[in-house]
Amino acid sequence: MWLLLAALMFAILNFVAIWKGWIWLQFIAKPGVMVMLIIHLWTSVGLAGAPLWFGLGILFCLVGDVFLLWLDRFFLPGLVSFLIGQIAYIIGFNSPATPLSLWGLLLALIIGLSCARVMRRILTSIAEKGPALMRIPVMAYGMVISLMLLSAMLKLTDSSWGAAASALAGLGAFLFLMADIVLGWNKFVTPLKNGRLLNIAMYHIGQILLVAGVVMQFQ
Repeated sequence: MWLLLAALMFAILNFVAIWKGWIWLQFIAKPGVMVMLIIHLWTSVGLAGAPLWFGLGILFCLVGDVFLLWLDRFFLPGLVSFLIGQIAYIIGFNSPATPLSLWGLLLALIIGLSCARVMRRILTSIAEKGPALMRIPVMAYGMVISLMLLSAMLKLTDSSWGAAASALAGLGAFLFLMADIVLGWNKFVTPLKNGRLLNIAMYHIGQILLVAGVVMQFQ
């Protein structure tokens, strides 16, 4: 539990660092969140089976976090790192996969249509403002993180998952996706008021909740 609290403290420090413009503190606090989370996962449930994939997801998100400390220079490597992390999360949530149901089909439709609408606006803006080559990786990432959210939300009706664990993981995945929407909108469409602060707050809370749910499930 104390490692989750440590992750939360690093998240708060990173929020303050962005607010105050303290670059040096961001280089410590932002990676610190994910380091605490992967240690928490490892020491609580180990790194075998499904938790291994979540551990890999956290690791690649950590790499992406480091790249995005230089947002304009290393955005694409950061995006690729997060893409791999999302794939690892998807495999983790689908080990084993949730049985097909009407709820799953309805949820897939809702998430698919909602994310497609947002992605169309972001991709249109990229085409207008450039660089156009960013459209393919951004589109691929949008599809993958939508699948990650769907995989997490399906656990709400999966009898093999506990109610509290699935709720935490599902909410965490939702906040993760919302954070990336804010980041993409802020970078490619139009700057949002306090957009960077909103992005990082939702991202870190989302990661903490997601990992807390996974640990609760496999502990």
